[in-house]
Parts: sequence; C-alpha cells; structure tokens
Amino acid sequence: MRVIRAAIFDVFGTVVDWREGVAACAREAFALRGIETDPHAFADAWRAEYQPAMQRIRSGERGYVQLDQLHLENLDRVLSAFGIAEHFDTAARLELNRAWEQLPPWPDSAPGIAAIRATGRLVAPCSNGSIALMSRLARYAGIEWDCILGADVARAYKPDPLAYRRSVAALRLDPAEVVMVAAHNGDLAAARAEGLATAFVPRPSEQGEGQTSDLVPTADWDFVADDMRALAAWLAG
Repeated sequence: MRVIRAAIFDVFGTVVDWREGVAACAREAFALRGIETDPHAFADAWRAEYQPAMQRIRSGERGYVQLDQLHLENLDRVLSAFGIAEHFDTAARLELNRAWEQLPPWPDSAPGIAAIRATGRLVAPCSNGSIALMSRLARYAGIEWDCILGADVARAYKPDPLAYRRSVAALRLDPAEVVMVAAHNGDLAAARAEGLATAFVPRPSEQGEGQTSDLVPTADWDFVADDMRALAAWLAG
C-alpha cells in the first residue's frame, strides 16, 4: 500500500481553464482596439505554440528559459499570424502576456485542493509555469499551495523526467509518496515512469467544444476522480 504524503498538480487545464481565461483577456484587448479577431481562435493559436517552444529546450537546442518569456515570444508570432501585431506596442504585449496569470479555476479546484491539504498532505503545482507566474496565478485563482514546484525548480519542462524527479526531491520524499494529479494522460504516464502515484481528473471542456483527447483515462491510474473534491475524499479514505 502506498502512503501518499504529497499531491503535486498540473495547472494549465487541470486546475485552471486556460482557454476561457486567455480568450477573456484577448477579447478585452481586442475590444479596446476595435479588432474583430475571434478570441477563442486566438487563444487556441497561442496555446498551439506552447509545446514547440518548450521542445526546443527539452531537445537541448536552447537553454532553459522561463515560460513567461516563451509565452511572450509565442505571442509575437501569433499576433503576426493574425495580422494584428501593429495594434500592440511593447507595453500592450506585456499586458496581454499577463493573461496567463489571470486564468479562472475550475469550480472544484480551490475547495478540492484545500480539502486535500486539510488531510495533512503537502500540495504544490508541478507546472511548466515559472514561480512568478504560478504565484500570481494562485493568488488570482484563490489556490493555497504549500510551495511552488515544477519547471523553475527542475530547470526542465514536463514531460522531461527531471521535472518530476527534482520536484519530488525538493519535498525530500520518495516518488512513491507523491501523487501527480493531472487531466492529461501523457503527463501521468511520464510521472508514473519516475515512480510517482497518479491521479486522473478529467476536464472534458479544456479545449472547448469537440474535445477529443483526455476525455477518459487511458491507463490504470492509481486514482480516477470526477473532480478534486472526489479525489480529496478518496485520499482521506
């Protein structure tokens, strides 16, 4: 029997709704400038740059750069692709880039994570977001973490094994004592390969209508829960 002493969480998509949050900030920015671009299409395009930008770092093509900077570089590409770059000066781009710090939590996230924390277990993000981004997002979303783990601690982006290994080591725990919580099967597969316990919490609207991936667990994860509250109840035993 595993003894779980900490729960670490994927954040974008699992704890917060990145698509609606980014679209809301983009909608406001476009309205101020009389731009008629679809904010959800813009959010999707910006997010589509996420993995390729990190892969250049995972592959060794580029040294570690915080996600805040990658998001800003990706934003420049997407503004140009949509033909609206001339409407955004440097200050406006920096402001829009802060959309990633203003993402709404799923309704069960804050109470569910608080309930897991109330069981005596440590709770922390294991996100590709920087410490600065995760700290501001946690305050915006009302999430109370015990610490911030993930890319900035590991100097590596998930699913690089170092992202999980170094996050667990920072807690001075064995991997088997830590459960990785995510709405993404690939994230859990990478965590399991490093010896972590796994918990799948589906977010079937993360990618909007017509989502086809991560609707169901694709492996026998240690926990499968409808939401964070259910996961908390399960961990409380």
